[in-house]
Amino acid sequence: MPDSTGLPTLGVIIVTYRSSDVVLQCLESLLNSRYPHLKIVVCDNASPDNTVGVIRDWSRGLVQVPPPQGVPIPAFGPPARRVWFRECTAADGEPAVPDDLPTVTLVHSGRNRGYAGGVNVGLDILRRHPEIGMFWVLNPDCVVTPETATAFVEAARKHPGFGLMGGRIRYFDPQEQIQSDGGRLHPWTGMCANIGLGQPAQDTPPPDPSRIQFVNGASFVASREFLERVGPMVEDYFLYYEEVDWSFRRGDLSIIYAEGAVVYHHLGTSIGSATLKRPPSAFANYFNYRNRIRFVRRFYPSHLPVAYGYSALKIAALAARGAGQEALAAFCGLFDLPPPPSVRGRLSPDAAEVAFPGRRSRAAATTETA
Repeated sequence: MPDSTGLPTLGVIIVTYRSSDVVLQCLESLLNSRYPHLKIVVCDNASPDNTVGVIRDWSRGLVQVPPPQGVPIPAFGPPARRVWFRECTAADGEPAVPDDLPTVTLVHSGRNRGYAGGVNVGLDILRRHPEIGMFWVLNPDCVVTPETATAFVEAARKHPGFGLMGGRIRYFDPQEQIQSDGGRLHPWTGMCANIGLGQPAQDTPPPDPSRIQFVNGASFVASREFLERVGPMVEDYFLYYEEVDWSFRRGDLSIIYAEGAVVYHHLGTSIGSATLKRPPSAFANYFNYRNRIRFVRRFYPSHLPVAYGYSALKIAALAARGAGQEALAAFCGLFDLPPPPSVRGRLSPDAAEVAFPGRRSRAAATTETA
């Protein structure tokens, strides 16, 4: 719904975890937007680093944030700028919701709820404010161009009744290459593919929206109609496939593409996601292989034998290349086995309870290094 100026308010949800090194550039780039009607909710998933502290200092105007190097984004504002800011907490299921939303709300989730759990906390706060008609989910390791928010709003105006909307996600390094213009999924294997992956951004035209089967979780917009019809994200993936699952639940609501909506993505700064320059970590492999099968079981159950066989061949190839830890983690994930120590040891006990419900281990009980 529009505000008193006639322009819709765009709610932004950022889920942070160990994000102290990247989140301020993300926030500054949002405040640099030429579209002024943004309400930002940062849901911190109990970060063990100084993520909360740096956000507080930044909101008080105590931190000068340098613009990202090599990315065509204007210089950020002066260090003395104070931000209309408020903090609140989220007990299980019921956040303390401000009556009037400031520019930035920092909500303490109380534990590491995973990607979908953190997004849902932010959605629950924003959806209670009827002036917010769209919900922009954005990773903390992204920076956005000043035109991106306007491009989302313009695309929504041209395509009323949409469900989900994506734009162009470019790598932070190399910034001239595309990470994703949306995604497609192979129904027999559950494998996801990014449209435009690795292509030169300046020479690649926008995709045909009819080819986009899912939005990329690093940056996408959901309409209020989509949220009310489909509901929140499914939380049992913990990491990876949540946005794919959400996209496949949209029914007859369309996915649209916003030309001019560009973000630059560091990609997997804390979890080891694959990039053009590095393979996925053991941690990323466990959740990718586990959640691929969960997704296929939910949406294409008759395809499970093929999905298992294809994944097993991929794991064998990993092992043959000498990537033993990565192959072991993928094997455990594929068959929904308890994760190896190299994976579980990265999660604190409360996070492990969310990611692997009902499974405890001595390593999880003594590790606080999620």
